[in-house]
Amino acid sequence: MTGPPEAAREASGPAASGRGRFGRWRDQTVALGWLVVVWNLLWGDINWANVAGGLLVGGAVLVFFPLPAVSFGGRLRARGMLVFAARFGVELVSASLHIARIAVQPGYRPRGAIIAVRLRVPTDLNLALTAEAVSLVPGTLILEVDRDSGTLYLHVLDTHGPADLDVARERTRAVERRIVRAVGSAAELRRVETDRSERGTRP
Repeated sequence: MTGPPEAAREASGPAASGRGRFGRWRDQTVALGWLVVVWNLLWGDINWANVAGGLLVGGAVLVFFPLPAVSFGGRLRARGMLVFAARFGVELVSASLHIARIAVQPGYRPRGAIIAVRLRVPTDLNLALTAEAVSLVPGTLILEVDRDSGTLYLHVLDTHGPADLDVARERTRAVERRIVRAVGSAAELRRVETDRSERGTRP
């Protein structure tokens, strides 16, 4: 009675092992790619030297400081990635101009606030990507990530009332939505789109 299951395991063992190795290599490649992107954004210039430096630094981080295993169950969507990059660039320029105006405005003292934003897709990968993207925009800083509840705690600069806090929360959820549209799975995409339709908000 144990023959068929054992034979099935023997037959599927190498294939499953191969898929596991492929999955690990794929996840490492995705992580390295994002580290290179973050490295170039931190330098503020994309060139061959920064790309090479990002590959070296990212490779060293993955080898000497291995991160917990983060599975990638989605798929890359070219259109979603282009939309994310374009909107991120617009928000980066807009926020930079806003911070510059605050810096040169005489006598103006901006008020900050700390808000909590619970994401719709509480996976490790989505938490990390959303936190990185939000932190790179001037005026917003991630203070803590609650992995269990999928919540980001962030400091927002220049707030004047509850309406500004709601705008900051929706802006963070919009970043998450664009990331899921770029690299999320079909189930994750349905989750953020359903939430968007229920809220009746713009992308």
